[in-house]
Amino acid sequence: MTDQHEIAVVRWTGQDHSPDGGLSGLLAAYHLRTQEEKGEGVERVEELPERYRAEVRDPLGAFGRDVVLVAVSGGAAVGCVVVTGAVGGRCEVKRLWTRPAQRGRGVASALIGAALAQAGRSGVRTVGLSVWRWRTGAIALYERLGFTVVPPWDGREGLVCMERAL
Repeated sequence: MTDQHEIAVVRWTGQDHSPDGGLSGLLAAYHLRTQEEKGEGVERVEELPERYRAEVRDPLGAFGRDVVLVAVSGGAAVGCVVVTGAVGGRCEVKRLWTRPAQRGRGVASALIGAALAQAGRSGVRTVGLSVWRWRTGAIALYERLGFTVVPPWDGREGLVCMERAL
């Protein structure tokens, strides 16, 4: 029998009390997996590019102007998403990550729903995101939630840019 805990999405307050590293642990897993998928795999956070190491070491410094939402289940951080500050009626959703063992339980959908609600409260009209083209499951999720592919604003090879009006 598996232990089924409710998923709660909360605004990250800058402290990690989770036994598995909280937000820093989620960001580390996200960046390590992304580097692996890009064919640039590294084994340790210390080997990540500096901009990603900085997020893991000091999420508050990296995302201090943004809203960070964390999904919690059974007292542990199981997922995260960042909603950037609004600029010109638009914000972005980034760093969506769900621990692999928690996938298929609605964590990512709950995080995106909370991110869209946060964006709406901040008065934006459009929410954008970029996703690596090989993350087909994530792209399908975003499409189900009303995002559509738009011309790229990020020139990195392999990124798909998407937007949704609020």
